[in-house]
This record gives sequence, C-alpha cells and structure tokens, in this order.
Amino acid sequence: MALNPRIASWQGQRVWVIGASYGIGAAVARRLINNGARVAMSARSRELLDAIAEGNGALVEVLDVTDPASVKRAAKAILAAWGGIDLVMIVAGTHIEMRADTFDMARATRLFEVNVMGVLHCLDAVLPVLLRQGRGGVAIVSSVAGYRGLPKSLIYGPTKAALINLAESLYIDLAPRGIGVHLINPGFVDTPLTQKNEFRMPALIPADEAARLTLEGIAEGEFETHFPKRFTNVMRLLRTLPYPAYFAAVRRFTGT
Repeated sequence: MALNPRIASWQGQRVWVIGASYGIGAAVARRLINNGARVAMSARSRELLDAIAEGNGALVEVLDVTDPASVKRAAKAILAAWGGIDLVMIVAGTHIEMRADTFDMARATRLFEVNVMGVLHCLDAVLPVLLRQGRGGVAIVSSVAGYRGLPKSLIYGPTKAALINLAESLYIDLAPRGIGVHLINPGFVDTPLTQKNEFRMPALIPADEAARLTLEGIAEGEFETHFPKRFTNVMRLLRTLPYPAYFAAVRRFTGT
C-alpha cells in the first residue's frame, strides 16, 4: 500500500543524497544519475564525490553532518542552483561494534552524534524548504538493527531505533501536508563499514542491489522499505515476540 506519493519517473527529479561518498549512498547516487535525475551529492570527502560526479553534471557539496553550519551552507547552495528539492535522502551514518564489557563513552557519543544528531541537522536544514514547497519528500536510512536489541549492537542499535521512531513521527506530521516520508531499513549490505564485521552476515547483498531496492520502494510510495526480505522478514517477526521468546531466539541464533 502506497503511503506516500508515487514517483513515476526519476527523470528530472531533484534529489539530494547526503552520505554519497561510498556504500549505499554512492550506489543510490549513481543509479539516480543513470535514471536521469538531477543529483546533488554530499559527504566529507570531495575526492570521492568528484569521482562519482565527473562528467554527469551532478552537484557536489562537501559537508559534515555533525557540523550544522556546513549542512546549512550546502542546502543553501543546492537551493540556489535548483530553486527547490524533490527528495532529500539522508544516508550518512556509521557503525561501531560494542557490548557491555567494551562500553566506551567517547565512541558511544560519536555514534549518536553521527547517526542521530547528524540526521537532525539535515532535517533542520531541509524541513523549512519542504514545508514551504508543500511537496517533496525525505528518506532516512536506518537499519533492521533498530527493531530490537541485538548482540554487539549496544549503541548502534539504539541510534537506529531512534531513526525509526523519528521517521514514524515525521510521517504523521508531514503526510497531511503532501510531503513524503520514507524509512529505509536494510539488512546486511556489502559496504566498507560491514566489511569490518568479524561475524557471519546472513543474506549479505551488494550495495548496488540495496540501491535498486531503495529507489524502487521510494518510487512505489512505500513508507518502510526493508531488504533483503528473506532476512528482514525474520527480523520483523522477531519484533513481535514477547521478551522471554525473543531473548531465547537471539541466544539460539547468535550463540550469545
């Protein structure tokens, strides 16, 4: 069921991808460019962004999502070039594996600064634009790790849970105003971040496949797009279990 306006074609759509230097963000930017969208790309590395943008007319605006001034500067430059925005995709995020016996406050704070505050800084820059337009949309990339508590995800999981709740609340506020809200919950995707994991990652998919599924879900007007479904449907089912059954299932399947 489409909960957001559908996008019949990406041709000419003005899409700002924040976190486009590698992984899902870079793959999404490339697909959008190939599908005829007008693309702006942002991240901290100009070199990586320029390599994607070379020869295709995409805009490059360097920013750090933990620096709200840099986000607002980028938004201002993109608006000056385009006059409006059709979709903002907030893909930027990071991952640090952590358990209770390795808790590190500095690293935990860093995760929240990037994964949660970074998204809020982006929303602060673009929500006034979308509300003024009365159209367009915002897509937030979270993770199925935000569904429920998981081993080795002591801080990462809560940051993603916060984004799920945030997207749900945004939808309630923005849908009546004609603004789309899209929540993207990937499972395991082959990126430089997941390549650091030392555990088995079920149903791992390439970043380009994740980008394809992401854009298909947005175009179809879905609120939540999750993939690969052979894995994420299991995670969604676990979400419904009472705590005794859930904790037992996690211990069984993860060996913790």
